[in-house]
Amino acid sequence: MATSSLYDEPELFDALLPASPQCIEFYVQLAHQQSGPVLELACGTGQLAVPIAQLGLPVVGIDLAGVTLDLREGDMRTLSLERRFALIFIARNSLLHLCVTAEIEAVFKRAGEHLIPGGVLVFDIFNPDVALLARPPGKRFPVMKTRTETFGELTVEATFDYDAVTQVNRSNWLISSSTSSDEREVPIHVRSIFPEELLLLLRVGGLRLEERFGDYSRIRFDSGSPRQIVRCRPA
Repeated sequence: MATSSLYDEPELFDALLPASPQCIEFYVQLAHQQSGPVLELACGTGQLAVPIAQLGLPVVGIDLAGVTLDLREGDMRTLSLERRFALIFIARNSLLHLCVTAEIEAVFKRAGEHLIPGGVLVFDIFNPDVALLARPPGKRFPVMKTRTETFGELTVEATFDYDAVTQVNRSNWLISSSTSSDEREVPIHVRSIFPEELLLLLRVGGLRLEERFGDYSRIRFDSGSPRQIVRCRPA
């Protein structure tokens, strides 16, 4: 069984984790409303940056699919660009790959410094489910089964190991193809940020919460919401 990072295999990432139409629509509409330069942090393979660039807006992201994009390699914890943006966004749990509180605060501060007057920072993260976090370590759970053009049929299972002190879940995705069981092992470590904790992190990061939605349809956030979709501005 080969161990690799899902983020080093862009074709596999796109096959297993395509952006949903609802997610794409949400961020495209948001960019249209802000009507100015856009920066996507942790832009990955451009699943969201490309549709936004197709609006004709200047986008810092990935050069892909025949649209004009400005690709930058950098660390969002130490973001330092010569321009400011009407919209900065961090989509699809990407913020949660920062497992240390100080790193999350640094991203919020750097993002705030790169917004034009009236600009917004938007990000979406999952709303932690304590029942799921309490799953027994080492036990395999089904994640998905999907058919892909490049890799054929893939089955994904995962083991979980949640550390309640650091709030980091260290999981391993075990990916099987139709011809090989457990063909790949992919470690995925993500932080949980609880709703009240998030307010404190924003405040320390120099931001104020403007809106929080429960999913991409912009319904009101509550305890049963699967996501925390957060729109904020510099305090």
